[in-house]
Amino acid sequence: MDLFEIPSLFNLPEEVSFSTGLNMYLVESRGGAIACMFLSLFLLGTWPAVFTLLERRGRLPQHTYLDYTITNFLAAVIIAFTFGELGESTAENPNFLIQLTQVNWPSILFAMAGGVVLSLGNLSTQYALAFVGLTVTNVITTSITVVIGTSLNYFLDDKINNAEILFPGVGCFLMAVCFASGLHASNEKDNEAKFKTLANNKIEEIGEQVPIYKEICLISDARDIENVLGTTAKAKVGTADFLLEVENRRAIKVFGKSTYTGLGITFFAGLCFSLFSPAFNLATNDQWETLREDVPHLSVYTAFFWFSISCFVIAIILNISFLYRPVLNLPRSSFKAYLSDWDGRGWASLAGLLCGFGNGLQFMGGQAAGYAAADAVQAYPLVGTFWGIILFREYHRSSRRTYTLLIIMLLMFIVAVGVLMASSGQRKRL
Repeated sequence: MDLFEIPSLFNLPEEVSFSTGLNMYLVESRGGAIACMFLSLFLLGTWPAVFTLLERRGRLPQHTYLDYTITNFLAAVIIAFTFGELGESTAENPNFLIQLTQVNWPSILFAMAGGVVLSLGNLSTQYALAFVGLTVTNVITTSITVVIGTSLNYFLDDKINNAEILFPGVGCFLMAVCFASGLHASNEKDNEAKFKTLANNKIEEIGEQVPIYKEICLISDARDIENVLGTTAKAKVGTADFLLEVENRRAIKVFGKSTYTGLGITFFAGLCFSLFSPAFNLATNDQWETLREDVPHLSVYTAFFWFSISCFVIAIILNISFLYRPVLNLPRSSFKAYLSDWDGRGWASLAGLLCGFGNGLQFMGGQAAGYAAADAVQAYPLVGTFWGIILFREYHRSSRRTYTLLIIMLLMFIVAVGVLMASSGQRKRL
């Protein structure tokens, strides 16, 4: 899903607004970039929570992602035809529609490559959220994004950031990944202990070594889950009964799946996310000098448009195929069933707008301050953690070990983001 020198957050220069000059709307000040990134941080931290909400309500992820994809592309179109068309077009900075007619294929292909990997990353994240949870998924994917993507952007941006500060921050993100993995494993052990207690209470003579998924099967065979939970009392948050209630209602069934399945999907998503920002950086700044001298660089808005086209096409192709050939034992669906599924369509469409505008604001800020610093917007897992704990009650009634790992992971993540912010420079205007 990016920031700066810490004192600047409290002592901003006078010119903190967006600047139009005589051409399109560009972010030129440190303060403007910070404003873009803080808004982007909130938007990018909220859309995964909407995905989690719909999946736990039982809506098929293929249906959700198709709705999300349409409005995500719509956000790019809105940005291109508003910010990209404001002001007078010049030879050095042509407006969006004029630039569409110019031959910028090397930059266009870089932008589209970024869209492909982002689409794969977002699609993987949708499934990882069900297996690993909102908090851990966000922390791992964003930390991997910074470890790989920010390191690449540092060299692409002509070392605009302070390396002595930047790379210790990258190391902190790497440590956050390790703590997040440990947190997930610890939470799985807590859940297993809860289910063993429930199984021992419900079924006689069950062995201590029975795997968690067999315990769930035994409970389900002995009586309907609703009977296990009881029809008069609501299950207490964080108990085995509550987890059973969630599993019975959700679309992606996770009981009995290996811990490594969720972590594997999460790490793949993080790898995809780590590549899209460097690709976008190359598309807008042409560090490899692939364009002719008389061809201007792609503007942020034009690059984001091409970026979103490839993201849209890949998402449509994959999710329509997943309707008929679903993964992870999901039920089959059809395009007709998708069109008639209006339950949750508004929420899914909102998620697409949140992600689309969040990415657009991130790129606008990155163009002004450097894309390595812009990756500090990866602080959005702090927003996701708030939603995960408050809305979805993640880690309630967990062990002291799990709570300790959660606190250490978040503290390490906050330190990492602060260090990344402090490393920022400001891009020189030609």
